[in-house]
Amino acid sequence: MTTGELSGGGRPSEDRIVQAPGAVIVLDGVSTVSDKEHRGGWYAEVLGNQVASVLAGNPDADLRHVLEQAIAAIVREHSLIAGSSPAATVSIVRHRDETIDALVLADTPVIARTVRGELDPVHDDRLAQLVSVRPEYEECRKWLQAGRGFTAPEHRALLQKLRAYQLRHLNNHAPGGYWVAEAVPEAARYAVVRSWPTAGIADILVMTDGVSAGVEEYGLYPTWDAMARACLAGSPATVVRAIQDAEADDPDGRRWPRYKVSDDKALAYLRFASIDRAVAA
Repeated sequence: MTTGELSGGGRPSEDRIVQAPGAVIVLDGVSTVSDKEHRGGWYAEVLGNQVASVLAGNPDADLRHVLEQAIAAIVREHSLIAGSSPAATVSIVRHRDETIDALVLADTPVIARTVRGELDPVHDDRLAQLVSVRPEYEECRKWLQAGRGFTAPEHRALLQKLRAYQLRHLNNHAPGGYWVAEAVPEAARYAVVRSWPTAGIADILVMTDGVSAGVEEYGLYPTWDAMARACLAGSPATVVRAIQDAEADDPDGRRWPRYKVSDDKALAYLRFASIDRAVAA
């Protein structure tokens, strides 16, 4: 496995990559407003280490159960309260001899390429579906496309309204609700999971949304296959740097409207076999 990580700038990254025997956990800590409270990066690190600990004790457990146990443990240890706790998105990829398992909770996608060159993406897009239809979302985009920038009070006010709307649907069974790792262990039961035979997988990308934007929003890499090939030919570090450099060339968000000038980035690349390897018929 090779990795690449960069802070979006201004403060330490809140993304984390945690390795465990036979597994990798990638987390994106949800940004917090005040320095007086635990930041998303703290939560991401504590949760990632707890997931690794649970996996070490039960390496064959259902990944949803692993994540649920990990969230429950840190809720108890740190007296976290639902609705006012730091939070994080989570992805786990685990390799067990003949099987590769993946879990995705919120917008930290996993992209698998088969030995025949086919793509099998694992997404949890419930949050994206929730916010993309909001008027504040479209107003933010228009504001940036007009060249008004990220720092104006009007733009921040729109983001705060969007954030408040998101929080009302956080870990919520109601229509439009979405799930993320926070102080509700039950959220793990709603993660998206997938398994593949090891023999059929060439490589896997595991990333935070600061990296997935390079394909899904910017088109810097026209396909997931192109990003995977860039990791193989270079490294995940060169990929995250290329995305960061592209954002620096669009400092006002005119070309690519987004929430901030540059997001934190974490990318893990797992190599298993060669594309187009001979497979028994």
